[in-house]
Amino acid sequence: RVLFRSVSQSRYCVAVTGQNGPDGSADIQGIDEGFGQYLRGYWQLQELPTDEAMVSWGDPTLPELNNHTWNADNRFVKAFYARVFYQVGLANEFLRATTDEKLASRGVSDALKAEIKVFRAEVRFLRALSYYHGIDLFGKVAFATENDLVGTKPVEKDRTYVFNYLVSELNAIDADLKEARTNEYGRVDKVAAKMLLAKLYLNAKVYTGASKDAEALAAINSVIGSSYSIANVPYSNLFMADNDRTAVRAEIIFPIRFNGVNTKTWGGTTFIIHASTGGWNSDMGIDGGWYGLAARKEFANLFSDLSGATDRRAMFDAASTSSLTINSVSDFFGNGGLKVKKYSNKTSAGANGSNLTHTDTDFPLFRLADAYLMYAELAANNVASASKSVARGYVNTLRARAGAPLIANDSDITPDFILDERARELYWEGHRRQDLIRANKFTGSAKLWQWKGNALNGASIDSKFNVYPIPQTELNTNSNLTQNTGY
Repeated sequence: RVLFRSVSQSRYCVAVTGQNGPDGSADIQGIDEGFGQYLRGYWQLQELPTDEAMVSWGDPTLPELNNHTWNADNRFVKAFYARVFYQVGLANEFLRATTDEKLASRGVSDALKAEIKVFRAEVRFLRALSYYHGIDLFGKVAFATENDLVGTKPVEKDRTYVFNYLVSELNAIDADLKEARTNEYGRVDKVAAKMLLAKLYLNAKVYTGASKDAEALAAINSVIGSSYSIANVPYSNLFMADNDRTAVRAEIIFPIRFNGVNTKTWGGTTFIIHASTGGWNSDMGIDGGWYGLAARKEFANLFSDLSGATDRRAMFDAASTSSLTINSVSDFFGNGGLKVKKYSNKTSAGANGSNLTHTDTDFPLFRLADAYLMYAELAANNVASASKSVARGYVNTLRARAGAPLIANDSDITPDFILDERARELYWEGHRRQDLIRANKFTGSAKLWQWKGNALNGASIDSKFNVYPIPQTELNTNSNLTQNTGY
């Protein structure tokens, strides 16, 4: 039973970093437990290089994420690469230990075997999730499964190989996963796997050079047609300390769960809430702001006003809305940049979370609103069977919740509008870098923002930045790996 509980440990290793709480017993040697936490690393790599976020701190190699000057020695790139493959290793070990042969040799009961079958499917999903993050951020990856001998160096596999493997895996586990919303909250069900499959297919042209839009549409329709629904709550409630309550669970397909008592970490929503907070920390249910994160003015300009009066998704500190230009990368105290108040450790009833330092707020890694906008993107790109009229309805459902003006015409469903709408709905949820790359607006000069290319008003950047480098430390220890082009 102790071993079988490792399915929960594998799930929570995307939330925590060791055995003792926020620090003191790291699960990856040589990596700071704060910035080495899975979600913190993923969030920083997906958000800081975009128009949605900047960090003002001067930790060694951190400012490089703001302005696209990173290299293979970047500490934060290295930390997340290690975290991805630590997660893969945990999953592989669980799968090795729960084969039919192993279970039979231990006299495991039929009832427990049936339970373990579900666990194995969930663990395969978690491994697929990490490999998906791996190919999205790094392109080619070190690859190993439970069938590889422990202690052997993983081989290198390119994006296309891993993409095809993940599609096969996600289809294979479908039969063993629980039906939508019948599993324990925070664990995987069939719809979470379909959502990950949809994400893969939507980005297939980036990953493999070949479009899989028809397959993406089918997976998205499966997600939208499930028992998940857009939560009938204020938009802000999706990002509060009690966002695990029943009314919000309807929309969140797969959360990374946090609890101020049981999942203490300096990463996750503890990081996002503290780092985006200044002197207004009591408003956010925490014991102090860290004065670190802000958004850039190009993102601010996606809203017609910043007060929330015409779109309640505009959740910002009013004092910062008059000073959107970030004249210095380290300018937080000087009020440079837009201060974001989207995530909070307050409950929907106004109470503080269980701990003023470590937050209760779950992170919605997958939620149904994203699937609505994925459908709308396919419709905007004229994918067969994706209706602009249906897409307009999906967009208007989200805009109505936000109190934003509704879209009147199908012709308004264009690629640029949907890219902007994804930012308005999904900002700071870890999607922006991927969205910009898919739209061919991350590298080059088609879209500029403050400090892109290390220039105040933005500059073109090389296409090599569409992926991060393989950390030099990994190349030094595994001769099977090669560096990404340009690094």
